Parts: sequence; structure tokens; C-alpha cells
Amino acid sequence: MTDTPDRSRSIAGRVAIVTGAASGMGRATARLFAAEGAKVAVTDLDLAACEEVARECGTDARAFALDVGDRGAVARTVARIAEDFGRIDILVNNAGVSSFCPLDDGDAYEEIWHRAIAVMLTAHQRMVRAALPHLRQSDAARVVNIASTEGLGATPGDTPYVAAKTGVTGLTRGLAVDLGPEGITVNCICPGPISTAMTQAVPDEHKVIFAKRRTALKRYGEPEEVAHMTLSLVLPAASYITGAVIPVDGGLMARNA
Repeated sequence: MTDTPDRSRSIAGRVAIVTGAASGMGRATARLFAAEGAKVAVTDLDLAACEEVARECGTDARAFALDVGDRGAVARTVARIAEDFGRIDILVNNAGVSSFCPLDDGDAYEEIWHRAIAVMLTAHQRMVRAALPHLRQSDAARVVNIASTEGLGATPGDTPYVAAKTGVTGLTRGLAVDLGPEGITVNCICPGPISTAMTQAVPDEHKVIFAKRRTALKRYGEPEEVAHMTLSLVLPAASYITGAVIPVDGGLMARNA
């Protein structure tokens, strides 16, 4: 038998970066991590919104404005977080953008495509690479990429989003294989229908119809339900889970009809 690390089920004192943390699943994740004793770097485009979430998290959280689609900003912000907190143990790549667009919508499609890939795929590897020197110093380094059930199937008119999220599942597996020898785990969560700002435009009656028709649990999920799966994957005890792609979708992918 080989020596095994501490199998703690606590992230108290760990430093976590959460992107897209100003609302929805990112906000729920930041708040849950803080409640569990972690020190949280709350990052998003809107600094004021990040500061509000950081206040909700408590004294061990700090806000950082970050456009994850900006390569230079990623490098600078991760370096600043590491300097401010002294370490990085956990990275949650959650930032995303809505990307519905018809294929024949000319220049608009091109712009949406490039933004989707930049924010929801390219940014993930940049965040990992920027944080890697610090993750390597942790005794329980964890990366969680937030994809979508759109990375496991597809909705009409959503090809930029589908392509980006499918890429995240592949990136996760590749990173898991590359970083596994160093004990750094990399996993992916695929949320299904969740009540967030991205789904806010969908009328409630349509959400009810969709959820009853497509999910086993017959309802939309809440951001906190995704956050709890994220927490499970970043625990020091989750040391033999890597390269996993886990739907948190109320049974959407389990149903044939």
C-alpha cells in the first residue's frame, strides 16, 4: 500500500478562485465555499457585483474584476490573487455567456461564436495554466470546470454554446490526464436546467412544461444544488475522482422520453 494524504472533508483555510461569481451558480458556489471556511476570490466582469458577493461571503472573501476572455487580465488577476491570499488550492471555472444564434446570422454569428469559445473554453485552460504554479504547491489541488448538458447533447440554434461546452468536457479529460501524475484533480460538472440569470428570460410556464417533460425530478434546479456538487469535488477527500463529467440535471440525460 502507498502512503495516502489526509482524507479531510473540509476546505477550511483553502483558497478558492471562482469565476463568473457575481450571480447564479458562481455566486452560490462562492457563498457555499465561504460558509465551509474557505478563502474565496470572487471574480466576474462587474467589480461592484463581485464586492456585493464578497460581502455576503464574509471577511475571508475578496472581489476581483476579471474578463476571462482577456488573456492578459487572466494572468494579472491570478497573480494578484496568489499574492493577496498567499496560495491557490481550488479553481472553479464557471464564467459563461449565453450564445443562442442562428447559423445564417452573418457577422453576428461569427462574433457570438468567437466570444463563446473565448469565454467558455479558451479561458478555462488559461485560468488553469495561470494558477498551475500555485496549485502545484497545494497538497489537495482541485479544478472544477462548469460545462452544461449542452455539452452532452444539443439544442437547435445554440451551436456556439454547444461547441464551447463540449470542448470543456474534452479539455477536462485532457487536463486530468496531464495533471494526474502531480495529484491535481480536474473534473467537470454539466448542469441541466437551472434557475439563473441565463434562463430568466424563459417564461415560468415554459420552464414548468419543459421540466415536467424532460427531467426525472420534474423541476428546474437551483444554483445551490450545483454548488454542492462542486464542493464535493474540491474536498481533499475527493482525491481519486478525476476526469469525471458529471451531469447535475435532475435526470434530464437519463430520460429517453
